[in-house]
Amino acid sequence: MPKFVMLSIISPDGAARLREHPERLKEVNAEVEAMGGAIEHQVALLGQWDFLTILETPDVATMTRITTALNARGTLKTRTLTALDIDEFIASVGDAG
Repeated sequence: MPKFVMLSIISPDGAARLREHPERLKEVNAEVEAMGGAIEHQVALLGQWDFLTILETPDVATMTRITTALNARGTLKTRTLTALDIDEFIASVGDAG
């Protein structure tokens, strides 16, 4: 399954909601899983980004639906990167030669 790294910045409204209901973060994670994502790891960040989430989805279309749905709420913005396991990367580079 494709693996992705999603960086998130929460909006002021999202931060206020999270402060009032920190468990909301787990609810959103459950919603992501209901949309077909499998969250492998998630951490809160201090700095430019608020959260880093590593997840897998069955395909790119599923990840597109997830990021579109999350961003449409207006409580966060995301940047999503495709991630490759090192062995998969090495095999791909080796095939290109």
